[in-house]
Amino acid sequence: MCIHGSPARGEAKYQPLMINHEIVNLPSASTIAIQRQKLANRQPAPKAIAILADPVYSATDTRVTGKPENTQLGSELEIERSALNRSAKSLKRNGWNRLGNTEIEAKGILKLIPPATSLQALNFDANYDWATSSTLNQFRLLHFATHGFVNQEQPELSGIVLSLVDKKGKPIRGHLRLGDLFNQDYPAELIVLSACETGLGKNVNGEGLVGLTRGLMYAGAARVMLSLWQIDDEGTSVLMQEFYKEMLQQKKTPPSALRAAQRKLWENPKWRSPYYWAGFTVQGEWR
Repeated sequence: MCIHGSPARGEAKYQPLMINHEIVNLPSASTIAIQRQKLANRQPAPKAIAILADPVYSATDTRVTGKPENTQLGSELEIERSALNRSAKSLKRNGWNRLGNTEIEAKGILKLIPPATSLQALNFDANYDWATSSTLNQFRLLHFATHGFVNQEQPELSGIVLSLVDKKGKPIRGHLRLGDLFNQDYPAELIVLSACETGLGKNVNGEGLVGLTRGLMYAGAARVMLSLWQIDDEGTSVLMQEFYKEMLQQKKTPPSALRAAQRKLWENPKWRSPYYWAGFTVQGEWR
């Protein structure tokens, strides 16, 4: 989002809105009121950050080291894969390709945190079991660096795509759906979905805005950071590492840290286009 500056020498001068403003979005005024009631007496989780990143989506991935004895899908996995395939087609995607820079992103962030207060679930460990583990309720920050999507026609199919195969290439459950999120216990100060178009949703009569933001806030997140459009893998990795440096080293609030990180990318000729940095937004409590 941009605003016009003052014309200079006959030319329009553009300046991103975030240069002079800190921007936070809210699903609704009532949402933040409910959030504050829920969070009023909550004690912060004891550990710093858990990161799930760079899942393995295919048996042809070079990280797969064996061959499964049986690749036949059970009924539940058949339903899951069918839903994922339909969602990929509706988003005009050719399946779920590896996001190579998410591992770089994760390791760059983890360098900022003492190992004793962090959890890394990379590659095969970035799976459904870890994402739904009660272990995650020990962390103030949750970071998912993987594919995510909102299905506008069938919101209940929206979700996060985690590892779809194990080390031998055997298919495993890997679609963390919107309904799963509603059942999680994520008492995090911030959940980051470093993924495409995760901030969208569909307005359903009687239900309000149904999307990943709502699911994660229901699970306990005070704030959620997500994207509004398809994002660049490498640019996002750079943005996320800058964001965490601002938040963890400079002690800035998430909205302030995002603004500072976005400004750094805007000032870099390689990443100057808003395409690389403007898609991310913080939703929820801004204080």
